[in-house]
Amino acid sequence: MSTPQVQRTVPELLGNIVENLQQIIRSEFTLAKVEIQEKASAASKPATALGAGFLLGLYGLGFLLLAAVYALSSVMPAGFAALIVGGVLAIVSVALVTSSVKRLKSLRPASDKTIQTLKEDVQWAKEQIR
Repeated sequence: MSTPQVQRTVPELLGNIVENLQQIIRSEFTLAKVEIQEKASAASKPATALGAGFLLGLYGLGFLLLAAVYALSSVMPAGFAALIVGGVLAIVSVALVTSSVKRLKSLRPASDKTIQTLKEDVQWAKEQIR
């Protein structure tokens, strides 16, 4: 026993497709929002510890650099000692910033899960239009 087929008009079909696409887009935005919230929540505690460690490291580095200036000032004028330590520090800083910028440019900020579901949604929409 077969069920009777309901004939729908083209405007009804297009309206249904548009409604489905709107629902899919809303769902994708909700999914992306949830993923971002989960990642931010998971990263908050380690980021706080990282910040505290970074701050303490800066203080330690400052004292080490001051000690280097004092050590060099025993064999040369203090101004030249400070200039040498500052120059070496500037060179190391430029190298670190340059390599970090290259690494950051290679990161993909978009979520793989969201991208995959968007591709699936586009494929589904193409099939619905045919």
